[in-house]
Amino acid sequence: MRIGELASLVGISTRALRHYHRIGLLPEPARKANGYREYSLRDAVGLARVRRLTELGLSLDEVRDALAGDASRDLVEILRELDADLAHQEADLHRRRGRLAQLLRQAEAGGSEQALVSPELAGLFDRMAHVAAGQPGPESAMAAKDRDLLALLETASAAEGGWLDALTRTLGSTPGAVERAYAVYARLDELADSAADDPRVELTAQAIVAAIPEAARQAIRLPDGDFEEAAGGFAAAFYADFAPAQAAAIRRAVGLMKQSRAEDERETTS
Repeated sequence: MRIGELASLVGISTRALRHYHRIGLLPEPARKANGYREYSLRDAVGLARVRRLTELGLSLDEVRDALAGDASRDLVEILRELDADLAHQEADLHRRRGRLAQLLRQAEAGGSEQALVSPELAGLFDRMAHVAAGQPGPESAMAAKDRDLLALLETASAAEGGWLDALTRTLGSTPGAVERAYAVYARLDELADSAADDPRVELTAQAIVAAIPEAARQAIRLPDGDFEEAAGGFAAAFYADFAPAQAAAIRRAVGLMKQSRAEDERETTS
């Protein structure tokens, strides 16, 4: 058989077959006097095995191990690993389809911003909208920014949950928590045109810490060292999005939470 005939028989491209030869996955057959490769039935059987294994999801390196009968990783071991990986993918796909069903329901109900976040966070946004409706004048710019940040953090920490889940849950269920958050937003809005040394920075920082429910405050992960150093580029982009006095107040709030936690730990160990 010529290379085109073999490729057509097994159902792959001649380009793929040549690649298998280049990487040593399949040995090249002897060439005829005219320079053309001449493939045998044995070559076709070997190529068919390669196709079946790659369709199962094995990498080319794993296919090579399987075909070579590598003593350290035989075919049974490789296929078992593949089966476990496919089971994980199946569970992940089921979870993602469940999430998609939630998003579709929220979008069909008229949600737009809420359709892009979890039902728990969408519920918190609903509460925030209700409180905002009772506030005089337009909604706080800081409140809108906080919603965007919460949605971002939920996406970025989807696999971790933890403190963000606690924050969302407690803000949504603790009486007066959202109202206190809007009082803090108002304070931060007032700092929009102020310098970092504005005397209101300290009071605003204290108000930020006080507004976070205790359960969420305990769940928030704070790095042992410098927060900005640990967070890297994200921290720089985060603080750059605020006015100088606002950024100073938030930095100070992080420092106050770390200080409070350190004091609690000392009391626990003493």
